[in-house]
Amino acid sequence: MEQRTDIKSLSLEELTEEITGLGEKAFRAKQLYDWMHVKLSRGFDEMTDLSKAFREKCRERYDYTALEEVRVQQSGLDGTRKFLFGLSDGNVVESVWMKYRHGNSVCISSQVGCRMGCRFCASTLDGLERNLSPSEMLDQVYTITLLTGERVSNVVVMGTGEPLDNFDNLLKFIRLLTDENGLHISQRNVTVSTCGIVPEMYRLADEKLQLTLALSLHAAADGKRKELMPIANRYSIKELMEACAYYFEKTGRRITFEYSLVGGVNDTDEDAARLAALAGPLRCHVNLIPVNPIKERDFVQ
Repeated sequence: MEQRTDIKSLSLEELTEEITGLGEKAFRAKQLYDWMHVKLSRGFDEMTDLSKAFREKCRERYDYTALEEVRVQQSGLDGTRKFLFGLSDGNVVESVWMKYRHGNSVCISSQVGCRMGCRFCASTLDGLERNLSPSEMLDQVYTITLLTGERVSNVVVMGTGEPLDNFDNLLKFIRLLTDENGLHISQRNVTVSTCGIVPEMYRLADEKLQLTLALSLHAAADGKRKELMPIANRYSIKELMEACAYYFEKTGRRITFEYSLVGGVNDTDEDAARLAALAGPLRCHVNLIPVNPIKERDFVQ
């Protein structure tokens, strides 16, 4: 069976090459791209300035990602909405929409499941099912924009999954999201979270993007971090800090340390002193977060 192309994951340059390869004029690619990434079309049928024959040709050749809303929950406190979206293969992913005075933020997932095994995280309990494509990451932002009727200003890749474990698709997603021909969200308004895959942190730094890197630290001593995060068995805190320094050197962007406070585990005065000593030499923010208890673990705030 012939492999179908995921058309929404193509850059404008790739799309132009694809469409001209079909014998169509290059401007058709720009029209298609505009429908997908500016008008946020849900399918080829909506693209009314394209001929019916051309739309049919596209339908025959290309997969078109359009997530389905399965469930939405809204907070009565601040209006935050949590979306559950259905993927074409029957899997589901979560996204969160948050409204702030400075603009709307969306937190998206990068994988179905996760294989990192962090002890306090529910999304890793069943392991990794698969990576999300660039278009499946994008369409979480696009679908929420359509459902809320409001522009998204900030995107945080901090939902289900480890973004740097899906590096190539993540990079393509960021380039599409920030492309001046699409939604054109500023790279400075994009945050990518990682549990600390050191080689990929160096790779991301070498891309010299202007996004914010958020490191899930959660402990300032190797032994304690290993108890919470299996990734710490592969990369020491010293290696992590060297990667953080390299990231700042290459990008000029400060790192954010995410630190979930687990009652009686990593919230002592000694832990605080170690964290301060670690963060002091680096240009960074520290974000302290009360742990979200899950029934499968005995961690408390």
